[in-house]
Amino acid sequence: MEALLAIGTRKGLWLARSSNSRADWTVTGPHLPMTDIYALAIDTRGGAPRLLAGVMSQHWGPGVATSDDLGATWQEPEQAPIAFPEDTGAALERVWQLTPAPEPDVVYAGVEPSALFRSSDGGKSFELVRGLWDHPHRPQWTPGFGGMAIHTVLPHPTEPRRLTVAMSTGGVYDTTDGGQTWAPANQGIHVKFLPEEYPEFGQCVHKVARHPARPDRLYAQNHHGVYRSEDHAKSWQSIADGLPSDFGFAMVVHPHKPEVIYNFPLQADEHRFPPDGRCRVYRSEDGGDHWTELSGGLPDSGFYSAVLRDAMCVDDADPAGVYFGSRSGEVWASADEGDNWQRVVEHLPDVLCVRAAVI
Repeated sequence: MEALLAIGTRKGLWLARSSNSRADWTVTGPHLPMTDIYALAIDTRGGAPRLLAGVMSQHWGPGVATSDDLGATWQEPEQAPIAFPEDTGAALERVWQLTPAPEPDVVYAGVEPSALFRSSDGGKSFELVRGLWDHPHRPQWTPGFGGMAIHTVLPHPTEPRRLTVAMSTGGVYDTTDGGQTWAPANQGIHVKFLPEEYPEFGQCVHKVARHPARPDRLYAQNHHGVYRSEDHAKSWQSIADGLPSDFGFAMVVHPHKPEVIYNFPLQADEHRFPPDGRCRVYRSEDGGDHWTELSGGLPDSGFYSAVLRDAMCVDDADPAGVYFGSRSGEVWASADEGDNWQRVVEHLPDVLCVRAAVI
């Protein structure tokens, strides 16, 4: 078994590989230096894994780079693979999410300004999903602190025409007809910063996750609030009891166990670092009804960094590996589903996203 860990930062991409059950790691980089890497995907559907990176160059602008040789070489087409049609009056600011779908060669991209693009050639070119772009709610979507972007894209594992997305700020939206029409799916998600506390849309959802073996159940980390839905996002219930804070960005589901989820709580808006400076991952083994603090090998004090929405992930090994990267440039890994942790690398630039897979 060889594990691959891709680490996107504000100044490029690093790749870590382990061939001895994730006990030791060899790290290379920077790849794609001096670009912001906000989105990563490791596409293992074909004969050889393909790496996809959402890159943002201060000189060349945003785009998508791909590698079919594990980062040895990268391809960036001369013509931008993601571009808004002229009639939209919009320009791509950043790629926030790259998600391979169950269908062969289909890849979705969530971008800023809030829009969804679809590729049918493995991520080499994309087309705008007009149904979401033309949604009547669009004029009322507003930027969150990090921008107005679709950061979560969840294709349904068995229904190709069903897709769930989430954005800041706007909330969760769902389509059952391949993207032609979209319905808000936020009932039960509380909003502290609006006069109406439970609006139809306008929530600042930070991340949504789902296990393919149980697609009707979703988990959400909101701007204040941790939630579970049992009915494919038609309604949401709080599962924040047992966590030291209901604020954070990451939400991750175990690759094989639909009941197991991971979260990295932060103190609320004014601080945005772990409570008491203690670096802690929280795991629930019953869908969020109860939470366990995971601390083995993690700093007990003095950790005043944060973990962003895509800077935490799992691989697909058994036992599963769990990973997170911090804004202070540290990346941590657990080879035993979160019980024990080791630091893979430190002193990197601000970690924006991580993705892992067995290759």
